Amino acid sequence: MKKIHFSEWGIDSPRYWGMLALLGAFIAVAGLSVLYMEHNGHWVTGMTNQIVWGMPHVFAIFLIVAASGALNVASIGTAFDKKVYKPLGRLSALLAITLLAGGLAVLVLDLGQPGRLLIAMTHYNFKSIFAWNIYLYMGFMAVVALYIWFMMDWRMNKYYKPVGILAFLWRIILTTGTGSIFGFLVARQGYDAAIMAPMFVIMSFAYGLAVYILVLMFTFKVDGREVGDVVLRRLKNLLGVFAAAVFYFTLVYHLTNLYGTENHAYEAFILRDGGIYTLLFWGGWVFVGCLLPIGIVYHPSLGKTRGGIIAAATSVILGGLATVYVIVIGGQAFPMAIFPGKTIVASGFFDGVNGQPFLYSPTLAETLLGIGGFALTLMLTFVAIRVLRFLPASLADEVADPHYAKS
Repeated sequence: MKKIHFSEWGIDSPRYWGMLALLGAFIAVAGLSVLYMEHNGHWVTGMTNQIVWGMPHVFAIFLIVAASGALNVASIGTAFDKKVYKPLGRLSALLAITLLAGGLAVLVLDLGQPGRLLIAMTHYNFKSIFAWNIYLYMGFMAVVALYIWFMMDWRMNKYYKPVGILAFLWRIILTTGTGSIFGFLVARQGYDAAIMAPMFVIMSFAYGLAVYILVLMFTFKVDGREVGDVVLRRLKNLLGVFAAAVFYFTLVYHLTNLYGTENHAYEAFILRDGGIYTLLFWGGWVFVGCLLPIGIVYHPSLGKTRGGIIAAATSVILGGLATVYVIVIGGQAFPMAIFPGKTIVASGFFDGVNGQPFLYSPTLAETLLGIGGFALTLMLTFVAIRVLRFLPASLADEVADPHYAKS
């Protein structure tokens, strides 16, 4: 394995500034959407008394979960001492920070009144998982920033592995906290499950790695850098394992729910009678997010092509958005059991109504705000790799593969 050299992203200026201008346009449109919702009130969105977390939360939660998973590539190289992954660590850690920044930006801008952020930052209820997550998110950024410093500064090399292990543990705790938001919400039938925490952890592995693969291949392609088959083969095989693990947790989650009679109505809603939620579950969560990428990755010929790897990673991301939509919005659309065993005659909050598949319709403003989070993530990433040495000069097999000379 040859010595790895890192350099700034060296694409020509017109193309670089053109990409930033395009991303800036998406961010500006997202900003206008925020002003529109903040000025008119949240009644202009699709959110209601029952659906209080809408499309912006779907994008925000996906980005936050993917941020944790994006760091997995660096963690494999540091915590588990896998040499082939070590050159990939800098970009991995950078994406962890930028994805989290994009997700948190969407979350904060959907508060309705920006002043509420000051309350959230100064008044803590430690019986609430939301209060814990403020510390987890900010701590994650600080630890990963420190991790990047120690990776890039040879003088701090002796502290590199301990900080890498700390970052690995912190990201597991972070995603466990995000999944616990749903696991601790006992009022919602679709959320109250201990398996939510580990399921979100494995979802983060898949979604973060998919984003990492696409960003790595794009940045190397436009800059004329080489990514060897060894690196891509390892990444895509890992993606297949994570997609299969997400499918396994999905089966366990729903089979466990079906075992308890109290959950039969919710399972019938999601799996059979939920309209758009049922469609997104089977078509998005199961097929596009799990089965399709598994089939592509392990196909004897398609899985060896660059196009196949891009298709598998894209499929995981699209399926991940569908998964989060079903969990977040589908879980709210199913009515709360305010008085178990009783029939509610009338309620303005749809309590006791047996399933409302079309209770929520995302509006354009909400969707544009969520897309703005992705644009912010990419802009921060592209600016960082342009000014600092995050990218290896080459990931060709003879450079990145520690066993190349023996093959």
